[in-house]
This record gives sequence, structure tokens and C-alpha cells, in this order.
Amino acid sequence: MADLVRMLPQIKPSIVAVGTYQRTRSPAFRFLGTGFAVGDGRLVATNAHVVPESIASEQMEMLVVVSPGEEQTGKVHPVQRVASDRGHDIALLRLQGGGVLPPLPLATGEQVQEGQSVAFTGFPIGNVLGMTPVTHRGIVSAITPIGIPQANSRDLNPALVRRLSGEVFRVYQLDATSYPGNSGSPLFDPETGEVIGIMNMVFVKSTKESVLTDPSGISYAIPVEHLRKLLAGVR
Repeated sequence: MADLVRMLPQIKPSIVAVGTYQRTRSPAFRFLGTGFAVGDGRLVATNAHVVPESIASEQMEMLVVVSPGEEQTGKVHPVQRVASDRGHDIALLRLQGGGVLPPLPLATGEQVQEGQSVAFTGFPIGNVLGMTPVTHRGIVSAITPIGIPQANSRDLNPALVRRLSGEVFRVYQLDATSYPGNSGSPLFDPETGEVIGIMNMVFVKSTKESVLTDPSGISYAIPVEHLRKLLAGVR
């Protein structure tokens, strides 16, 4: 607990809310998910499903991130999508206009182990409670394939078929409670502050829990190695 208390002041300034902004709309900001600064501080990582396919530019709508400030409103930064890996549900956004945020360090190597303590920070129910990042903690309960073979073909959906036909894609299953607004939150080591994964609900659950009538309360995260690979191709 002491490590997390010490680490949070370094984590929270890097957390942003991802959404769209339209001055004539009420409210002007539409929250879509969480993101966090990486690389040189001008890049923001989030889930690919968080970023809309199109923006109503003719209506002056912009893709933006909002960084928490001393006030509840926060600061709006226009961004542009510069890379996307839909196979692993990761996207990178670049801040426009010279904005820079403190980037979070990314873990290297296969050092995540089942049972280790983790934490994640984001906006669990959007901006309902104001632009204040919220932190949850838990453990890695399993490192598991995203797709599980089903006994009955009726339980298969197109997403699951794609997962099973490709290379094994493992995700972190967490004993921790997250919410839809946490999509894109950094999963980090409370001792070092290094990001080890990206929280993901929609993408993973649609495959892994497709046969469940009532989805479980289990949370998932995409390993950070996939984010590192995406970053390597961005200049």
C-alpha cells in the first residue's frame, strides 16, 4: 500500500480522458474512454475501440484528450490518431499544437507473474464525477488466451473464430473491478510505476466471455508488449 501511495502523484498527471469536443454541443465534451501519455509525452495510448471511426468535422467536432487540472473541467488538448492495432485493440494519439504530458514508463521483458499486485488509474464511469482520475488495485489472477475453444459451434462468433485461427494472444485476467470508462487505463506495477498492460473490457469480453448469458465481473488487460511494438513504428 505504501508503494502505491508514493507512486500515485507520479501516475495521475499522465492520465487523460479521451473523447470528442464540439463547442456548440451540450455538454461540449463527450467522454469515450481513458488514455495515458507515453513516448516523448506527445503521444497518448488508449484502446482502439475508444477512438471513433469518424469525426463530424463539418460540425466542428474534434478528437481530444482532457488532462485533469485543479478545477473539475480539466484542460482540452486536440489530438490526431497516428497509429492503430485493431488486432490487439490499441491506438496511439498525438497531441496537436505543441502540448506535452509527463509520459509513463513501459515495462520491458516478460516479467509479469500470476499473483503479483497491480493497480490501474482512469475514469471508471466517465466524467460523471468530474475530471479526477480514480485508482483501483488487485492482482493478476491468470495469464490466459483471449479465445477459448468451445464444445459447440453455436457458441462461436466471428471474433472468436479469428482469435482461434491466429497466433495465441494472451491477456491478463485480473482480480480487480473495473468499469467501461476504464478502457484504455494503464495497468501498472505499484512498486515501480511501470506500465505492464492496458485495461480492456469491450474487446476481450466480446471474445472470451461470448458464451456467457451474464458477463462476469472479471477484468482484463492487454500486455504492454503490443503497445511497445506499435510505438516502435511511430515517428
